[in-house]
Amino acid sequence: MTATSSFLPETGSLRAGPFDLGYCIEGSGTPLLVVGSAVYYPRTFSRRLRQRTKLHFIDHRGFAPAHAAYTRDDISFDVVLDDVERMRRHLGLDRFAILGHSGHGYVALEYAKRHPQNVSHVIMVGTGPSHSVDHMTLADRRWEEMVAPERKAILERAMAELGADIAARPEERFKSLLIRLGAKSWHLPAFDPAPLWRDVTVNNPVFDHLWGEVFRDIDIRNGLDRLAMPVLLALGQCDYLVAPAETWDAYRRDFPDLTVRMFEKSGHTPQLEESDLFDKTLLAFLAR
Repeated sequence: MTATSSFLPETGSLRAGPFDLGYCIEGSGTPLLVVGSAVYYPRTFSRRLRQRTKLHFIDHRGFAPAHAAYTRDDISFDVVLDDVERMRRHLGLDRFAILGHSGHGYVALEYAKRHPQNVSHVIMVGTGPSHSVDHMTLADRRWEEMVAPERKAILERAMAELGADIAARPEERFKSLLIRLGAKSWHLPAFDPAPLWRDVTVNNPVFDHLWGEVFRDIDIRNGLDRLAMPVLLALGQCDYLVAPAETWDAYRRDFPDLTVRMFEKSGHTPQLEESDLFDKTLLAFLAR
């Protein structure tokens, strides 16, 4: 663990099987654990939010350097959830809010089901009910029927470059895909997210397993009846990567305490695209 000063991040890593899970701690105030990449996600949250919350950004195995070969057993969803608990203990967190963006929303929610004594609030940002064939078909239909030709043309041009990206850097396939999907991901379709991904480690087999299998088959209803803490679901109006917002209607009654907020000038990442409104929404939710 390396603490540089009270004004700079506290960073370090934790050995977990064949992976070195990084973490980055910034700010002061209400403890908030952000699951995903300790390199990517600090770039998406505002400086202002760090004045009110103590943000603990942690890697999961999809974003962590591997010091040895790993097998499918090393990247299961259960192991990823165990890593969150392992990191919680390492960081000395007692009770905290947990936030997951995109597919990491499932990690945050499932961790809270397993360890409710540790979690005060759950925040899911840019997360659909699942990545099932049915849900993703609805996402594709929304794209085809509602999106302007100009946005579609931007995506077409970007995707034409994807093959060359992957050929040049096959180990960064997942990262390259998300960069090229910008027109589906951002309110401003020509926004370039590449700087956000600079120096971010990606392990393709982990993402293939989690996004391609686990999140495809997940049923988030399981265990929701045991979830006592409030849940915030933050969605972007221009998010075409996940199932449409209305697909959540079938799940609302299963949550004991669910708040849904739509960000009209955001795509997949409202914490960056509408940071002022996102911060106000999040802080009001955490104050409950």
